[in-house]
Amino acid sequence: MVGEILDGVRVIALDLETTGISTRNDRIVQFALIGSQANGEKIQWCELVNPEREIPIGAMRVHKITNEDVRHEPVFATYAQKLSEMIHGAVIVGHNVRQFDLGMLDQEFLRCGKLPPKPKAILDTLEIVRKLKLPRSHRLGELCRKHGIDLQNAHDAAADAAASLLLLWKLMQNHPTAFRKPLEELEEWIVSKSRPTQENQLGKGLNDLEPVDAIGRIRIDDDGNMILAFGRHRSKTIAQVENDDPSYVQWLLSGQGVKDEDARKRIKEHLSSIRNW
Repeated sequence: MVGEILDGVRVIALDLETTGISTRNDRIVQFALIGSQANGEKIQWCELVNPEREIPIGAMRVHKITNEDVRHEPVFATYAQKLSEMIHGAVIVGHNVRQFDLGMLDQEFLRCGKLPPKPKAILDTLEIVRKLKLPRSHRLGELCRKHGIDLQNAHDAAADAAASLLLLWKLMQNHPTAFRKPLEELEEWIVSKSRPTQENQLGKGLNDLEPVDAIGRIRIDDDGNMILAFGRHRSKTIAQVENDDPSYVQWLLSGQGVKDEDARKRIKEHLSSIRNW
């Protein structure tokens, strides 16, 4: 059976709730690890974390965690050693976990003077559904609905982590051929880009992509990524720029960068969808 690729290894579904979507500048307010040890022993660990800053109202509306909820909770450094031990050498599962959750954790580890742990493999369900070319929407809640998974308390870290683990299992059941690979090969397949066809050896250029705004400053590719087609961040995704240069994204959304109001709204919705908000 395809599930055998996970036999004998620690498998952990990971999810975070945070003060925002910038892995560089925002902080963790809740984490959850759900899964099992290599011997089958259950893992279920969820904690609130004091982010050492105020939680913006927009973030509170999403995950319902207030400043008062975390005011007297331990800071991230309190949990860093145990988290590192749990994640290191484990198969990490999650929805957008590679880009967001692990990126956020890496920054938190570095802030408290620790090297980030290295997982054995990362099975990101968002990357998998894109690789399988499943119909959109690729938001966790919608994918759970389509696959008969009852996701209650969405945007609670434990609920989202458990849902991503169930989603992985459903994908493995429904697409067994894709998962009949050794674990290392499976991860390489998930993250690999498709080769260009002979019809277009270079693949699509920026000008071939669908414009988001009226003058095509922002484009969207076949995987739903929004890409800048101008300026110093040309060819980067909006998500990359948000991580590397968040002030530039703020400028884009101010009306000076992207003047089309409908396009700005669409970009904001896209940024929110990165965290399934």
